[in-house]
Amino acid sequence: MSVLVYLALGAGTAVFAVATAARAWMYARAPIHLRWELYPVPHEDPEKVKHGGSYFEDKDWWTRKRHYNLAGELRVMVPEMLFLKALREFNRKLWYRSFPFHFGLYILAGTCGLVFVAAVAGLAAPALMAGPLGTILQWVYTVSGVAGMALAMVGAVGLLHRRLTDADLKTYTTAGDVFNLLFFLVAFGVLTAGILLRSPGDPSVVALVQGLLTFDRTLQVPGLLAAGIVLCALLAAYIPLTHMSHFVGKYFTYHDVRWNDQVNLRGSAIEAKLTEYLTYRPNWSAAHVGADGKRTWADIATTNPWEGAKK
Repeated sequence: MSVLVYLALGAGTAVFAVATAARAWMYARAPIHLRWELYPVPHEDPEKVKHGGSYFEDKDWWTRKRHYNLAGELRVMVPEMLFLKALREFNRKLWYRSFPFHFGLYILAGTCGLVFVAAVAGLAAPALMAGPLGTILQWVYTVSGVAGMALAMVGAVGLLHRRLTDADLKTYTTAGDVFNLLFFLVAFGVLTAGILLRSPGDPSVVALVQGLLTFDRTLQVPGLLAAGIVLCALLAAYIPLTHMSHFVGKYFTYHDVRWNDQVNLRGSAIEAKLTEYLTYRPNWSAAHVGADGKRTWADIATTNPWEGAKK
């Protein structure tokens, strides 16, 4: 049983990491998106952000070195990533369900990090972990684990209820959306039950990680706990393979669509990419566009569709 658990944990972690990296690479290599160019852009100068301006206001702006305001960008990014600020402002009812779900996942991710640290420290310095430091660390990851699991499951139930009962949201709800939420509930529910129902002599979560690091095949893992770990490992591998990988896409949406204000200068990398795009031969079903797979973007962009319509 312990070997199965180790293999599931290793495979789940590997698939999650590789699939997430592949998804990010795919987005990074995608053609330049149509930019919104809505101001203010948070990485602008703070004085310009106040009135919605940009560096284009400056005289001879193309001759000046730009200053990237990372602090301004972080002031927008952090509340959005951690607290779903935009959702809270524009859809408060959904935020009440979505925020605990996502924030619970963040806490659980942090808990996994703490458990890993405790496991490594226990192997490297067992005497140190047997003292007050080990007690404090155990208390912290126990509390964070309970809080994260509770928030994530409450949020998943809330989101599932909203998708099944809200008339507007039901239009956009697919069987996959329902399955995803049920997957979270089942995986987290079985893992929680496996942890709570362990016998006094059964290994702790830290002991399981230590067993994985040392590949201790003598470790006896209870069946229910093993099932919960395998389900969670499968869930971790499944997430980046679906639209739930929006946690990757969100970065590119903000930086390449909403906030991208890089100018297209003669001889720039942007110009080279756009020149290539003009050679593409799109194939759209919209007849008025004339994208029949034979004409290039350059041909389509320089043709007046109204003239063709009059004929």
